[in-house]
Amino acid sequence: MREAGLVASAILDQVCEAAKPGVSTWELDDIARRGISKYKVTSAFLHYNPGNKPPYPAVLCTSRNEVIVHGIPRRSDVLADGDIIGIDFGIFKQGLCADTARTVMVGNVSPERRRLVEACRDALEAAIELCRPGNRLGDLGSAIQKLAESRGFSVVRQFVGHGTGRQMHEDPQVPNFGKPNDGKRMKSGLVIAVEPMVNAGTPDVEELDDEWTAVTKDRSMSAHFEHTIAILDEGPWVLTRPSSTPGTPGNPGPP
Repeated sequence: MREAGLVASAILDQVCEAAKPGVSTWELDDIARRGISKYKVTSAFLHYNPGNKPPYPAVLCTSRNEVIVHGIPRRSDVLADGDIIGIDFGIFKQGLCADTARTVMVGNVSPERRRLVEACRDALEAAIELCRPGNRLGDLGSAIQKLAESRGFSVVRQFVGHGTGRQMHEDPQVPNFGKPNDGKRMKSGLVIAVEPMVNAGTPDVEELDDEWTAVTKDRSMSAHFEHTIAILDEGPWVLTRPSSTPGTPGNPGPP
């Protein structure tokens, strides 16, 4: 899974670097597809069809501004100066999954949008620090919720993190809200994808007619970060962060 995480991170690096004004989300998806081919891995997103949804048509989710998650890359969706865009990406390598997401600030971003992105990134870091055997899933959700709300933002409740491994979505669910010392207790060897989604306005969600794109109901801005994390006796190992080592989260870098 570490090997999968490093490949996912390397491809996402290339995609995020290309997220500039004038670039379409379709072009970003093409970069990711070429990375998948280069590294000989398999997309976790392409043709994914849970429940009664239509098969997902891309290898990235590109969620710009008021889009929370599951934004579909399109030729007509062109980045503009001042946008923020959540880029979610997952792969399988040798049958094991890595799932990761970042929100990129495009060009000259307003101070309010920058604060939102930083709050979401910091909320994920607060949760990663608690990814240790004996802690509970509610501890993670509580840390995310507390940090986001302390900065004046809200946490989406309709979508949650998840276990991951031989399938992209496995038990347990990992909510981004909750109470300390509540929920299932984490054990060494568990691997989870923690992915806070933080809104500038209310936490309410609306799904668009394509049955995938989820936007803020009040059309406020939204940010999203995600890492795949192994729970070890030594502490958290962020599998999708190259600087991380077993028991050490590593340097998150600037948002």
